[in-house]
Amino acid sequence: MKRKVLALAAAMVAYTGAASAQGSTADAIAQYREMLQDGNPAELFEMQGEELWTQKRGPKKASLEQCDFGKGPGVLKGAFVEMPRYFEDTGKVMDLETRLIHCMEQLQGFDAQELLETPYRKNESNNVIALVTYIATQSKDMPFAVPQKVQQEKDMYEVGKRLFFQRSGPHDFSCATCHGQDGKRIRLQDLPNLTVNPGDATGFAAWPAYRVSNAQLWTMQKRLNDCYRQQRFPEPKFGSDATIALSVYMGVNAEGAKSGVPAIKR
Repeated sequence: MKRKVLALAAAMVAYTGAASAQGSTADAIAQYREMLQDGNPAELFEMQGEELWTQKRGPKKASLEQCDFGKGPGVLKGAFVEMPRYFEDTGKVMDLETRLIHCMEQLQGFDAQELLETPYRKNESNNVIALVTYIATQSKDMPFAVPQKVQQEKDMYEVGKRLFFQRSGPHDFSCATCHGQDGKRIRLQDLPNLTVNPGDATGFAAWPAYRVSNAQLWTMQKRLNDCYRQQRFPEPKFGSDATIALSVYMGVNAEGAKSGVPAIKR
């Protein structure tokens, strides 16, 4: 894995150098990502998740094959691009990660609260990451259609919108500070405008994704928590209503954009 990361870093340096000579850093980064996609290490997580999906695990020694992500028990195709969504059995709007953990508790006997509190990439969290990657990829290239059919979903959209534009913290930042306008960039790359469609496709529709810079697979929950950290906010609890509301807002804005997961990021 270490050799893989070094090779990817070398490729990035080469393409960035080419950009300086030829004029467009953004085009060079796009070429760099396209070149790496065939060997995306996220595929390893996807394969692990596929195995975990059918394994009988947990105190109940059961598989996850009857988990319902909104399309019926065990149906994965098209589920990810319609989440977060409202689930009658919990009375909550849930994203892929919180719904998966709910199923792990109900079907396999895991303690959901313990899973939510497990540090990212530690113990059972690694299995959650792999399962999320596998489930999400079953909707690859399908258009996002996050529902706004019931009041709970509409309420979460409005909460997410307010959170996205809420300025706070020691630097008076908000999500919109970086992702509320066209033409912004940071560290050689363009920042997607997440307030418009289809601009959100390069943001929300690209996670989970493998990050070359730290050799980690990040889910949407992890991506949002890190955004809060970079804004110098206290990080939300994993699976919090705040992160789910933000996902609803961005997901609705990404309507029609095709899922590109698992993507690869610098």
